[in-house]
Amino acid sequence: MRDSVVGPRVLLRRLRELMAEPLGPQERLDQIVRDIAKNMVAEVCSLYVLRADSVLELYATEGLNPGSVHLAQLRLGQGLVGTIAASARPLNLSNAQEHPAFAYLPETGEEIYHSFLGVPVLRAGRTLGVLVVQNRTMRTYRDDEVEALETTAMVIAEMIATGDLARLSRPGMELDLRRPVSFTGVAFNDGVGLGHVVLHEPRIVVTNLFNEDSEAEIRRLDAALGSLRLSIDDMLSRREVAFEGEHRDVLEAYRMFANDRGWVRRLEEAVRNGLTAEAAVEKVQSDMRARMLHMTDPYMRERMSDFDDLANRLLRQLLGRSPDDVAAALPKDSIIVARSMGAAELLDYPRDKLRGVVLEDGAITSHVVIVARAMGIPVVGQLKGAVSMSENGDAIIADGEDGAVHLRPQPDVESAYAEKVRFRARRQELYRELRSKPSTSKDGVHIDLLMNAGLAVDLPQLADSGAAGIGLFRTELQFMVAATFPRAEAQERLYRDVLDIARGKPVTFRTIDIGGDKVLPYFKGAGQEENPALGWRAVRLTLDRPGLLRTQMRALLRAAGGHELKVMLPMVTELGEVAQAREIIDREVRHLSRFGHLLPTSLKIGAMLEVPSLLFQLDELMEAVDFVSVGSNDLFQFVMATDRGNSQLADRFDPLSVPFLRVLRRIVEAGKRANRPVTLCGELAGKPISAMALVGLGYRSISMSPASIGPVKAMLTELPVGELTAFIDENLAGNSARLPMRALLQTFADDRGIPL
Repeated sequence: MRDSVVGPRVLLRRLRELMAEPLGPQERLDQIVRDIAKNMVAEVCSLYVLRADSVLELYATEGLNPGSVHLAQLRLGQGLVGTIAASARPLNLSNAQEHPAFAYLPETGEEIYHSFLGVPVLRAGRTLGVLVVQNRTMRTYRDDEVEALETTAMVIAEMIATGDLARLSRPGMELDLRRPVSFTGVAFNDGVGLGHVVLHEPRIVVTNLFNEDSEAEIRRLDAALGSLRLSIDDMLSRREVAFEGEHRDVLEAYRMFANDRGWVRRLEEAVRNGLTAEAAVEKVQSDMRARMLHMTDPYMRERMSDFDDLANRLLRQLLGRSPDDVAAALPKDSIIVARSMGAAELLDYPRDKLRGVVLEDGAITSHVVIVARAMGIPVVGQLKGAVSMSENGDAIIADGEDGAVHLRPQPDVESAYAEKVRFRARRQELYRELRSKPSTSKDGVHIDLLMNAGLAVDLPQLADSGAAGIGLFRTELQFMVAATFPRAEAQERLYRDVLDIARGKPVTFRTIDIGGDKVLPYFKGAGQEENPALGWRAVRLTLDRPGLLRTQMRALLRAAGGHELKVMLPMVTELGEVAQAREIIDREVRHLSRFGHLLPTSLKIGAMLEVPSLLFQLDELMEAVDFVSVGSNDLFQFVMATDRGNSQLADRFDPLSVPFLRVLRRIVEAGKRANRPVTLCGELAGKPISAMALVGLGYRSISMSPASIGPVKAMLTELPVGELTAFIDENLAGNSARLPMRALLQTFADDRGIPL
């Protein structure tokens, strides 16, 4: 190319003129490839566009056989063009035919050309096509020529994205733009949401691409970078940002990136090549995102999210937009689509506008999923590519029953789901009618149906669901959504509100259960652990940091003055931990008594049975505590050596298997021998079929999400417990179960008309 600065600017100026001319889409494309070839002194310039069926079709060419346009095609990953599209990386080759990925297309006549430069046509990190130049002589294209072609590809990406080329598509061969897409992920929370996409990290669409004055755009960029750096410094200086912790580490990383000379230099180069400051940010970030998407290193993938956020902040500075503007414009049927997000971030969205959450990552035990469950919002996770395929405002359906997500659904799919939503609404009406009725089985056995909670947003559902009380109040959620450790006064205020709203119904508070996968950004813990689920967490952590437990117990004791207080210790492994915790709690009782504070009318200390070691000291455990709660999520994970966050194992082991049901029966039988109440909390209690199994095993108290109480109560009212107990005992005895227990239980219910 003749000049590293003039060349791209001349080409961009010519493209801008072409965009303004009244040309048809094919005529415009043909002229674009001619101008690119002329500007870059190339004998060939070709544009391939990615179709919805993952095929790259030749849409325009200068130099190749014109009769091959719309006929020559390559699959994604096939040939040099397919390799570029699949990897989102340019290829610069002096002799293309020696490359192992080279594929000969005889209809194009390209066999006489040796040098090859191809760049992906990218928009927001998503590949829309490939732009290629070729020459007969063997040469390697210079870096400034690669930069010029990438900049040109960005302009073409906007042409494709606006739908200008749609008229050139043949039926059944539409472009990969607004086509319907269906994903299959993992259902994290029940429910069906119909609505419109709201990207959690919304991309700002840049429409002003070409600059009139490079130096003025450089000044705009410098001013925006200065404002960005000041805003990050301001966040770091605020009192609520801890001096240590992951939250501060992220902001420090932002500051480092915002001052990174390599990043700034690439932005300035893009501006000098003719782009506006905002278009330069979009181009550099799109290039970086496309490359980093293919990295397997989790650390580098996390840095991608940091750069994405930083680029969005810089775009907002350039365009003068505030995050509050985005929140105000949310549709009334918003479905949040995110790579990942924190619990606090979900609570920032107005609840009345949320219809669902779609996550590329996450697990059923993720903090954001726990909060969404409390809010009654359907969640589907582990949907790779959902963010890059979505645009703000796209129609979307999130099915929290079977893990399906339909983006830009066809009308018949939308109609089918609308009917499904109406059916669910009628079923919910039935559950509301059951709310005031006793939770008693068909043969008169009473079962306490309790709810799990953890935030103030959960509390109204105590009355709405008809729950008999709160069987598990996860106190750590207050810590997880805060920027710093909640003060004792804030903890006391929440606990008092919980007890006041409960109006005498029982509430079991679990002491703070952090560590493992529940990381507080402001708490410097044990650092990176190889097996966090088996590491420094829950009661192990609070006994090593007794100040945490003392502060929390003081808040609980003060809040429960004049009420019964039930406190449960999580992840107890041996009885010595119960004794140590009792000593700390007794010390706080004595302290408050000495200063004349009103104390609880009774104090009951329980243990959460999650660790298999307690199975071998059950009788001693029942003597050491006032009650036991079975944490079925972790207990199943440890008994079956199954990582519950691993999607590859999600369907491999069944909690209703014979071995695990025998474990659960041993626990409830030990409780009966010692006359100690036993409650089961966890996912197992929230599904009618597994709740039915628990009742048959002898559990008379189970705790679940508020939304599960209606379906479980509907099952219970039709359940003959006596028959079920005998049925389960028979099939758990010896090895007589020929079919899986789940199938046997389903048959039992079907034969008796029990709704599951």
